[in-house]
Amino acid sequence: MATATLGRDDAWHHDEKNVPADVDDKSAVDLGHPDNTDTNSSIDLGNELIDTSKIDLVLTRKMALINKTIDEIGITPYQWKLFFLNGFGYAADSLLVSCQFITQRNVIQEFGNPNPPLQGVSLASQIGLLAGAALWGFSADIIGRRLAFNSSLFVCAVFVLLTGAMPNYISFCAFIAIYSAGAGGNYILDATNFIEFLPVSHSWLVTLLAAWWAIGYIITGFFAWWFMSDYSCQPTAKICLKKDNMGWRYLHFTAGALCLILALIRVFAIKMRHTPKYLISNNRDEEVYEDLKAQALKYNRPFSLKLEQLRALGEIKNAHKSRWSLTRIKHHFTDLFRTVKLAYSTTVIILNWFFIGTVSPLYGVFLPYYLASRNADLGGNTNYYTWRDYAINQVMGFIGPCIAAVLVEHKWLGRRGTLAISAAATTALQIGYTQITTPAQNLGVSCAISVVSNIYYGVLYAYTPEILPAAHRGTGYAICVIVNRIGGIIGVVVGSYANVNTVTPLWVCAGLYGALVITSLALPFESRGKRTV
Repeated sequence: MATATLGRDDAWHHDEKNVPADVDDKSAVDLGHPDNTDTNSSIDLGNELIDTSKIDLVLTRKMALINKTIDEIGITPYQWKLFFLNGFGYAADSLLVSCQFITQRNVIQEFGNPNPPLQGVSLASQIGLLAGAALWGFSADIIGRRLAFNSSLFVCAVFVLLTGAMPNYISFCAFIAIYSAGAGGNYILDATNFIEFLPVSHSWLVTLLAAWWAIGYIITGFFAWWFMSDYSCQPTAKICLKKDNMGWRYLHFTAGALCLILALIRVFAIKMRHTPKYLISNNRDEEVYEDLKAQALKYNRPFSLKLEQLRALGEIKNAHKSRWSLTRIKHHFTDLFRTVKLAYSTTVIILNWFFIGTVSPLYGVFLPYYLASRNADLGGNTNYYTWRDYAINQVMGFIGPCIAAVLVEHKWLGRRGTLAISAAATTALQIGYTQITTPAQNLGVSCAISVVSNIYYGVLYAYTPEILPAAHRGTGYAICVIVNRIGGIIGVVVGSYANVNTVTPLWVCAGLYGALVITSLALPFESRGKRTV
């Protein structure tokens, strides 16, 4: 993969006099003096997804100019590099989440579980993911996307490596929580960063970015097929010694090394700048102007924006205050609910995240007991077949985001329709999965579930930052993921202690999946073809 260094001191930035001939200041919108009433009417807000003029009119107009300029420049090699760079975070996140899921059975087999009813490893992961979402998500709007983006993978790498050396169940759970915190905000930062560089013509790439999530699962699945098959105690073993159970350790050592490599590539090979929308939200007009101008120059693209245009619009509210002032921090929360439509949209998307967060672990905990009560043969009596089927399942999951990236651009479906259809298909297949009785049925239906559920996740991960205002996008996304993790904790606890010998949990899960269809259709904004603000 080609690399480029895109810091503020490199060839990305040039003198005003070096702007190419196709950069014609006369083609820019003439904003004139800030007191001129014609100035305001010259900025077209018709293609902006959300009307934020009641929140901050100056920011709304500046954001429209930035969106117009990004669309004017179009897609460049830099955005394609970001597709890989941000994809690393998605892949690392899923890789680490699946690590704890894959290894918990063997860890319990070796160390025992101090509190047998409680799924301690899953609970530790959910708590860590919640803390990470709060830390990285909220900080992204305060300290900027870049620092949080670059530091999260290093935290993951260090603590995943240490997790593989843990000597008992409690310490293992503690380090699971810490490295999950490192991973917890990754896809918040990845989607937020990426969407703020993209022209509207290629916004579907944020949905396709979720394919990297599937790649993380695939990598872990094949590592598990190797390590967990050859270096793990058999499921029926009564005594499990360390020397016979090194697979979960090898898996963590390998995952940690891979995360370290990805973190180094992020920092030293493909450097990410502050996003244009973060800069403009913080009244850093000159920086965003110079960055966009240099991008147009580097890739020989048209550029009609003038710095005077931005300055003429005035200053953004509270931009003169410290980033750490209580006023600015408070607005990161309150402005997500400032208008009736925006408050409704934020509330409904939070509900989507809560429902999917609750139902996934609840269903995962309950299902094995239900199938066992029906004497279903899943073909998982040996490590080899268990992890072979897991790897195949994850390969099939890669198809989901690819389908999603096509469906979201269909005029009759868009984001909301694709969310609703994939939620409905997941509901039907999850209920149908309870009727399987053979290994072939198990593999086939579980692969189908991976495809349709990854369509849902792919769209949800991309749609969420699209409908949040850029100035508060990290905070809004963090709230969604925090609520999702709270739902996950509820799902794990209820699944651990509920009566799994009845079908009640199954119908609760079906009801929650069905609710996702309703809440998906209830979302007020359709972002297809619209500019995010």
